[in-house]
Amino acid sequence: MLSNLLNNYSLLYIHWNPNPEIFNIGGLSIRWYGLLFALGFLFGYLIMQRIFSKEGIDQKVLDRLSIYMLLGTIIGARLGHCFFYEPMYYLSNPLEILNIRQGGLASHGAAIGIIIALWLFSRKEKRPISWILDRIVIVVALAGSLIRIGNLMNSEIYGAPTNVSWAFIFDQVDQVPRHPSQIYESVVYFLLFIILWWLYKRKNATNKPFLLFGIFLLVCFGYRFFIEFIKDVQVPFEQQLPLNMGQWLSIPFIVIGIFLIIKSPKKA
Repeated sequence: MLSNLLNNYSLLYIHWNPNPEIFNIGGLSIRWYGLLFALGFLFGYLIMQRIFSKEGIDQKVLDRLSIYMLLGTIIGARLGHCFFYEPMYYLSNPLEILNIRQGGLASHGAAIGIIIALWLFSRKEKRPISWILDRIVIVVALAGSLIRIGNLMNSEIYGAPTNVSWAFIFDQVDQVPRHPSQIYESVVYFLLFIILWWLYKRKNATNKPFLLFGIFLLVCFGYRFFIEFIKDVQVPFEQQLPLNMGQWLSIPFIVIGIFLIIKSPKKA
């Protein structure tokens, strides 16, 4: 009787069990996550192409920028996961850092990697770092939205158990109703993309150096801080912390975002 009641109760929720692979031919696997990751770069390139064209900048500069962004994102995200979440394992097995196919990318690491890459780019191109940061965050927000949908297709980075009516049961994980936190984050990042794009096009926000960058940091990582309260921990040691690793890593970005928003009008 109890088993039947639990089975009927679980039918009230959304059972989520997609195949992470789109197709596999001769051992070559194309996954939803990889496709959405690539689409983030593709759409970002097209949007930045419009920005560069509007501002009369040679498209060759955008091609060079794309290489810096790609390397900064992948290297930063991978090293961030390895050293923020599982440092002892990867320090003992350093070659495993290169094994990206096994998964393990951290958004905070990606943010640090992108900032370092863009700093190098700005020095190489002799352009102010604020100029590129205030434009690149527009497409980074869109890419973040797509990547979270990729996490959803992988049934990873899911939320904590809940009884809300829209809860997902990730069949590849367990039979516990959970918050679809990937969707929550994807929606917020997409809205952030719309806001930043509107500010760039309609409000001339780029006349105030670091304003768009500051807004991105505050909204993106401020939301990340709060949503971590309804997300499951990624590694066991986080259960012993008053705040999880994602929240600790978000705090410096939030503080910097607030500082830049306050400071930017004075630098106009």
